This record gives sequence, structure tokens and C-alpha cells, in this order.
Amino acid sequence: MTRHVFRLPDLGEGLTEAEIVDWKVSVGDTVEIDQIVVEVETAKAAVEVPVPYAGTVLSLHAPAGTVLSVGEPLIEVGPTGGAGGSAAAERYREEERAGSGNVLIGYGTGHTPTTRRRRTPRKPPTTSDQPPTTPASRRAPASPAGPTLRPEPASPAVADELQAPRVISPLVRRLAHEHGVDLAAVTPTGPRGVILRRDVERAIAALSTSTVSTIAAAAVDPATPRATETTAAATHPSSDPARTASIAAGTPLRAERIPLRGLRRAVADKLSRSRTEIPDATTWVDVDATGLLEVKDALRRDRPDLGIGLLALLARVCVAALRRFPELNSSVDTARAEIVRHGHVNLGFAAQTDRGLVVPVVRDAHLMSTAQLAAELTRLTALAREGTLPPAALTGGTFTLNNYGVFGVDGSTPIINHPEAALLGVGRIIDRPWVRDGAVVPRKVTQLSFTFDHRVCDGGAAGGFLRFVADCVENPAILLAHV
Repeated sequence: MTRHVFRLPDLGEGLTEAEIVDWKVSVGDTVEIDQIVVEVETAKAAVEVPVPYAGTVLSLHAPAGTVLSVGEPLIEVGPTGGAGGSAAAERYREEERAGSGNVLIGYGTGHTPTTRRRRTPRKPPTTSDQPPTTPASRRAPASPAGPTLRPEPASPAVADELQAPRVISPLVRRLAHEHGVDLAAVTPTGPRGVILRRDVERAIAALSTSTVSTIAAAAVDPATPRATETTAAATHPSSDPARTASIAAGTPLRAERIPLRGLRRAVADKLSRSRTEIPDATTWVDVDATGLLEVKDALRRDRPDLGIGLLALLARVCVAALRRFPELNSSVDTARAEIVRHGHVNLGFAAQTDRGLVVPVVRDAHLMSTAQLAAELTRLTALAREGTLPPAALTGGTFTLNNYGVFGVDGSTPIINHPEAALLGVGRIIDRPWVRDGAVVPRKVTQLSFTFDHRVCDGGAAGGFLRFVADCVENPAILLAHV
């Protein structure tokens, strides 16, 4: 009989490893070709992996939370109904009868041969020939005279097992720990009362609904003063003494070591490489964004179906500026000592998500209308929030737009997204006194910061780029000459 070992496949984009997040099948299950069997998390995104074989699952080679390199064994599949499949199914039924954790309290051990190493169940089975039963019900057989109305009380060990939050995946525990979620208060939706990743994420969302919704809205239209102020207050609890005291009381300091892996490690590697390789410089300017906001409001009023927000307008400005200053739409090939100017604009934009900072890329932004840019920004923002961005959507950028104003800050000296050569940052837009026609008047003012690779250009080109962007923000009609 043929047995197939499916190894972790090459997930593309130079990814060499992935962390197992959640198994979708268990030993003994029957799978079809291209059925999703496991969810893994790479340095780019969460990816659902299909199996290329059909048959019975004979073994899962690694539990949730394990980091595997590309090519390492992932799952073994045998023929359905064959000897291997029957043996695996029988082992599966034995483990099903034993139940999760029974070996630890002295029950069900007779089902498992002493010569076979028993693995801790990674995920409760999702399919079974029998209805779910609890350890207590297995320990209290029915009376010969009929079912008893007063079942035998569970032992303290079993009672603790039933009451304690059941979490299989180490990733779920880490996610709950990092966000201060009490697992005992989480409502499980997994089989047999297991807390899944989505349950923790739902609890996180419930704790910070206002913050998440405000940031998500600001990612598409970050200029509304009320949204900016709300985001700032939610993101910086130090502005609220009562909130600060509450958080401080509930999160005692403790020493710990957190593995640098997945997205966090990818970000660390890229930023470290950027600082090591790129001699960057930053310049900035304050601009009156009142005119740009008026254009945005007019478009929202007259053509709400287009969904054009401030981020789309800023993206349009960046594309126009890169056409005028193509040296900033480039990268440096250090191996060949060459500056590579790109013949296209793949515009990245920074987005903060529950997984960390990601930079989705709008490909061929120079070929899009403003409405098309708005639609693509909205689509990628939604995927980023859901954690379902494919790896290809996070690579290949030639220039990055960073709207850190949603966090309630005015300025920054951002790190260039390697291997790009420049990055434009936009601060919050607020009312400030501004001299206009000789009079001091309140205007909507923001700060633009521009970080560039000094190898690809000098200060003159960088200053010209930033000045062009500032002029377009202050007088959007200038864009008509360049679109």
C-alpha cells in the first residue's frame, strides 16, 4: 500500500520556514486532494495549506506551535480502507475513547500499547462516529436497570479538567498573553470546548472595539480630527490617568523571553538590514492640508460610490511625484554596485494589524485612476486586518507611504522599507494657526516627513520631491497638470 509523506511546501517569496498554527484534521480522518489540512504562519502572512493526496491521515509530524523549515515532514497520508488506514483509524478510535488528558489521570491507558509513544493530542478530533462525551460520562456507566438520574460526581482532577480553559495551540496561549486576555473568560467555539485562535481574537476585539474600528476607519480616511483624537487617546493610554492606573494595576511587570519569529522577526530583519545598508536622511515640512480635505469632502459628497478618501489622494500625489523624480523610485543593487530605477510604481502603505506592522503593496499604481487606487487600498486594508494577505501582496514595493498620523503623532523619522529608496510619512491633521494672505487664521495643518537613501540622490532631488508633494497637498489643482 502506498503511503505519502507531504512535506512543508515552498510558500514562495523567499520564505524558508513557517509555524504551525492550527491543524484542520486529526489522525484517522479521511482527506481529499487539495483539502485544507493545516494553517501555518509565515513571516508574511497566515497561509492555509492543502494536501496533494487523498486517503487516511496516518500521522501529523508536528504539533501546533512548531516551526518547520521548508521540506520537513508535515503530514502522512495512507490509502483509505487499506491496512495502514485501518490501523490508523483504530488508533484514532482508541484515542477518541480515551479522551484528551485521560492518560494523565489514570484512565484509558489500557488502550495504548506500551511500545508506542503516545503523543499529546494537538487538536481534538473534528469528526467522530460517536457523539462527544465528557470524561465524567465515560467514568459513570449506565445502571443495568436503566439510566440513572443522578450521575456519579466527577473526581477533583476531572472537575478541574472540565473547568479549566482548554487550549491546544501554544500560539493561542501566546496571543492571549500578549494582549492580556483571560482565557478563563473566553467563550470556546472549538470541538469539546477547546479555545481556538478566533475565540481569542474575538476577545481582543471586544476589549478594544473602539480602537480597532477607529484605526481601521482612519486607514482609509485618516484626516477626520475626531477620529484622530480618538485614536490618539486609545493608542496612548498615558493621556488618561484613570486608564493608566487601571492598566498598571492589571498588568504587573515580569521578566520573560519572547521568541522573535514570524512577522516580528521578518520586520526586525528587514529594519536591521535597512539601518545597516542604507545611509538614510530625513527632511520634513509643515503644509496646509485644508485644500486637500476640501477635495476629499467634495468627492465623498458628490461621488460617494467611488470611496475616495485621503489615503487615496495622497497615493495619487506620490505617484505623480515619482514620475517627476524617478530616481526616488529605485533601489540599490549592492552586489553589482548599481542603482536600479524601476519602470513601474508598486506603492506600499504601512498598516498596523494585530499581527504587527505590515506593508501591503498596490502593484502598478502608476496605471490606476484615483478611484482604482482607493478600491485597491480598501481591499488590501481589509485583508491586512483579517490576516489573510497572500505573501505576494507584501513584497515587490518600490516606494512606501506611511500614515502614522492615525496614532495621534505629528512627525517621525521612519526607517526605509528595504530595498526601497524612499518613504513619505504623514502626520496627524489638526487645526493650527497659519498665516494666509497676511492674516493668522486656523487651518488644517499636517507635517510631511521624507526619508530617502542618500546613495540614489542628493538633498536637491529629495527636497524637490517633498516640495512637489507639499504643493499638491496645499493646492490639489496642481495635480491636473501631471495626471
